[in-house]
Amino acid sequence: MKIRIFLVAGIWLLVTPAFAGFHRDTTELKSKPVYGKEARVIAYILDGNHYRKTKLNDSLSAVILDRYLRELDNSKTYFTATDVKSFERYQFSLDELTRNENVEPAFEIYRVFEKRFRQQMYYVMKSLVAEKFDYTVNEYYETDRDKLAWAADEKELNDTWRKIIKSQALSLRLAGKKEDEIASTLKSRYDRLIKSASQINSEDVFSIYMNAITESYDPHTNYLSPKASDLFKQSMSLSLEGIGAQLQTENDYTKIVRILPGGPAQKQGILQPGDLITGVAQGSDGDMVDVIGWRIDDVVKLIKGPKGTTVRLQYLPAATGLSGKPSDVTIVREKVKLEDNSAKKNVIHYQRNGQDYKLGVITLPAFYMDFDAYQKGDPNYTSTTRDVRKLIRELQGEGVNGLVMDLRNNGGGSLTEAVELTGLFIKEGPVVQVKESTQRVIVLDDENKEVVYGGPLVVLTNRFSASASEIFAGAIQDYHRGVVVGESTYGKGTVQMVLDLGRFIQDTEKVGELKITYQKFYRVTGSSTQHKGVTPDVELPTPFSASEFGESSNPNALPWDVIRGTGYQQTGDVTRKTIAEINKDYQNRLKYDEALKRYVAETEVVRENLNVTRISLNEQIRRKEMAEQDARKAAIGMDTRVNPEGAPVTELEKLTDEFLRESLLVLSDLILKRIG
Repeated sequence: MKIRIFLVAGIWLLVTPAFAGFHRDTTELKSKPVYGKEARVIAYILDGNHYRKTKLNDSLSAVILDRYLRELDNSKTYFTATDVKSFERYQFSLDELTRNENVEPAFEIYRVFEKRFRQQMYYVMKSLVAEKFDYTVNEYYETDRDKLAWAADEKELNDTWRKIIKSQALSLRLAGKKEDEIASTLKSRYDRLIKSASQINSEDVFSIYMNAITESYDPHTNYLSPKASDLFKQSMSLSLEGIGAQLQTENDYTKIVRILPGGPAQKQGILQPGDLITGVAQGSDGDMVDVIGWRIDDVVKLIKGPKGTTVRLQYLPAATGLSGKPSDVTIVREKVKLEDNSAKKNVIHYQRNGQDYKLGVITLPAFYMDFDAYQKGDPNYTSTTRDVRKLIRELQGEGVNGLVMDLRNNGGGSLTEAVELTGLFIKEGPVVQVKESTQRVIVLDDENKEVVYGGPLVVLTNRFSASASEIFAGAIQDYHRGVVVGESTYGKGTVQMVLDLGRFIQDTEKVGELKITYQKFYRVTGSSTQHKGVTPDVELPTPFSASEFGESSNPNALPWDVIRGTGYQQTGDVTRKTIAEINKDYQNRLKYDEALKRYVAETEVVRENLNVTRISLNEQIRRKEMAEQDARKAAIGMDTRVNPEGAPVTELEKLTDEFLRESLLVLSDLILKRIG
């Protein structure tokens, strides 16, 4: 075996052929003049046009530095406290450097990061991947690295990596892998991580740094590099082929944060928010590729593929958490297109006190509109409001006694459609206020006096109902037109626009784009939907905390606030007394309804598991925890997944979708109170 020795930054590295891809000439990573131009223009645009009206100054410079370090090393497993201390020389100067077209600190800091990455990967490959660990020792690994300080020195980092590798090796051992298979899997895992890191280029470094700047204003203001801009345009055209899930990195894992409406994952109904993807395989018999520790864009590349092909995912269910057993799911890739998100209806039959009721359900995955057809004057353009109006007429023809509008997992869409859809349920009046960065407030009204549906109404929401969904739910609630049931919504009450930096920069090099927040939504009462979202009138149990799932999970999200309300006329359909009585009925069901009690129990289990961040590295303890999770799951035995095609059955008593079932029971309460 040939062994080569390199002197890199004063550190001798012993590199075997398997480790040779580890080395790279760091002088390749350097700034370009065009990066400075982009940085200066972005700073100028943010100063004058971002909704916050915050100037790029010394205070923001400190936030940017901290954010950049966390973007590079979010698990605090590479930088030492000494490194972080040395970077403080830039704490109050990044603002001026940016205005002066100087982005060199980004590359200087990244070169230190790359040096630390080399050191740790060499230690992992040389000393840990083939280690025979002692699994009888009582020790733990803390996965929530935000709780911990930066490591004091390399010795502390090495111990952290020992625990990381030991935890991963134990998980493989618990999955039935033998010692040689464990070593092989770990080696392959970190070979890929090293290869991925070696492919980082100057554009990537600049992009990470610029997003540290833009996202210090708010999480939805982003720099899109030329490469990222192309991907963004593809996603806006909804032509990407994959599983239809929004992913983000959480420590070593790729976490599902949202299931996209109309996508294969939602149609299948197995994957859920909070699940952690650990492996990806191609086809029915392809090898399962371990993706723990991978960059999220590399995981996405494996998941995406030609339409109609199969991808298999291995994941840790949110229901059992980090200590549970991994599960597998097979999904056929599809294009997630706007037309797949069309509204659908269903009728649920329910007998109560000897009376038969027909309860209508309209499931709305998104607020869609064919803008191109509309602008061309096509009278038959696709529209959410048109589709829902048609479905309401059909349901009325079937004699429904009440209606549930199911907005779960509806991430929003057309603002126009949100306003016009609200108009189907109210006579006329303001629906939403939009405040611009110039402080001008625009009121968007429903000017159509026709009320398409005036009967009992429930709006069903969850944590992933966002933006236009929150406008509709908030308006229905403010007008006292219906009862909102479910979870508090996402809290995304801002509007963005995309600016091509090429409009401001003349250069032979291609430049990126800036997505900037410039407007904010307010309800007719004057209350913002930002951050807080819409609080339901009847709150159902949820495992998803706002601090982990939703706008509130972003520490720099724009705050909730209030402006002057606008004049509007409430209906008399729902009163405070009505809400109090319906909540009393719900509280009674919590005592005697076995299905609801099981759902509450399951929710508590999931919430507990999502909050677990400390993993035991003792095999006996881990096996005991896995057995306990299996037993609790079997004891509850309840399937509460959202069915994307509407209710799976036509009788309320047979529903396993507990959220929908409970919203229908609330609707029946509302019908009886209106009759009585």
